[in-house]
Amino acid sequence: MSTATQETTASTYVPSADTLGTVLARGDRPARPSALSASLTFGWRAMLKIKHVPEQLFDVTIFPVMMVLMFTYLFGGALAGSTKEYLQFLLPGIMVMSVVMTTMYTGVAVNIDIEKGVFDRFRSLPIWRPSPMVGYLLGDMFRYTMASIVILALGLVLGFRPDGGPVGVIAGIAVLVAFSFAFSWIWTMVGLLMRGEKAVMSVSMFVLFPLTFLSNVFVDPETMPGWLQAFVDVNPVTQVVDAVRGLMAGDNAGGELMWVLVWGIVLVAVFGTVTMRLYNRK
Repeated sequence: MSTATQETTASTYVPSADTLGTVLARGDRPARPSALSASLTFGWRAMLKIKHVPEQLFDVTIFPVMMVLMFTYLFGGALAGSTKEYLQFLLPGIMVMSVVMTTMYTGVAVNIDIEKGVFDRFRSLPIWRPSPMVGYLLGDMFRYTMASIVILALGLVLGFRPDGGPVGVIAGIAVLVAFSFAFSWIWTMVGLLMRGEKAVMSVSMFVLFPLTFLSNVFVDPETMPGWLQAFVDVNPVTQVVDAVRGLMAGDNAGGELMWVLVWGIVLVAVFGTVTMRLYNRK
């Protein structure tokens, strides 16, 4: 009887205001972080992961160097007569190819955090719901910029000379990084759908290889069969390569930039929406 009474008393115990005051924070309740603040915080989290595991930068440093050297000296003499002349055509394309292929690691990072249960904690925080996803992409924009700079530096050493000057080069890199931000939303969706990081990489490669190799990265599409030209002409990677190549060469790339803008809006609108629906349901 006494045990039941003690249990009832314990279950109905209401602490006093003084007792609560000793354990609760004093002062006003902190304001809820803005969407920008939350997104930048998660972007900084992605940067800290690179700081603690710098090996993650191999794919934006070693891999681009290998791509530039390999394709320049393998195909340069056969396709353009000289490696230096071919480099003028190839380098903007290799830059786009390397950065676009790097975007798949966004989906891998999302999938790893889901498997570890980190996203369960994120969903319980009083923050703007898409901020973890946007933070991933903001952090990866640093990787895209670094890969572009590495390729450009190597190209300048090998003899690449952009007629567009510093302004054209900076504009070309900015267009590429902006498009990669939009393109990465595809992989956030894949990261939420797949059950493991290996599956994410398999699906990514299945999509990326046709998009990057069946484009104008290596050769002019006019040398291709008609049926292949039809695919290459509507390939978004082709549009980005044309825009970056035109800006770096100092040409008028207004039409290509318009297509890149359209593709970016479509990618964010479609895959960003699908990603957030999956994130809210998962």
